[in-house]
Amino acid sequence: MSNPADTRARIVAILQEIGAREVLDIGCGHGALAKSLCRDGFHVTGLDPSAEAIAAATTRVPGATFVTAGAEALPFAPASFDAAIFLNALHHVPVPDMQAALKEALRVLRPNGEMIIVEPLAEGSFFEVMRPVEDETEIREAAQRAIDDILAQSQATGPAPVIYERATPMPDLEAFIDYLSAVDPARRALAEGLRHDLARLFAQNVVNGPTGQQLVQPLKIWRLRGNPG
Repeated sequence: MSNPADTRARIVAILQEIGAREVLDIGCGHGALAKSLCRDGFHVTGLDPSAEAIAAATTRVPGATFVTAGAEALPFAPASFDAAIFLNALHHVPVPDMQAALKEALRVLRPNGEMIIVEPLAEGSFFEVMRPVEDETEIREAAQRAIDDILAQSQATGPAPVIYERATPMPDLEAFIDYLSAVDPARRALAEGLRHDLARLFAQNVVNGPTGQQLVQPLKIWRLRGNPG
């Protein structure tokens, strides 16, 4: 089983393999990935449409640069970065803008730079417990279609994506509700109203791991480069 740290390790391994230094974190949120990458010696620029998230990230990671903007119109010149990362972020881009966001990320890459995309699949025990609060089946599938379309249009090339599992420690239902609410505070009221259903689903889906109870989320990771042709 994998955990969130393993996702970051996969990203860092790719960045090191391609010799990246200047990295763009698209949909950076409160700066968790940016903080990790800065610690590993990368020069990170984080971008998010939420001014509140950018303010929090700026405080949390003073060594990075943060910009408030949408992924579909990146305020950067072509060939500005060695890598562009969407970590669980593409499915948060409005569906009509997903392809534009991917093309923009490719535009700002330097030659031999890579776009790294990590997206959760609409399956797994974590997803099943979350579904009553927020069913992301359609939006997650739309994100994958956007990637497939970019590849079909020969806008990008890359190896087949890799699927792996993230195991998140989850000792009880309270921890799960806290986890969901940390991503989106509006989820707490929804979760509290669905507590009975969530308790049933949690009991049905939680599994025992090496360090206690956990929920598992399958993820897919792509490595794409712009197609010079």
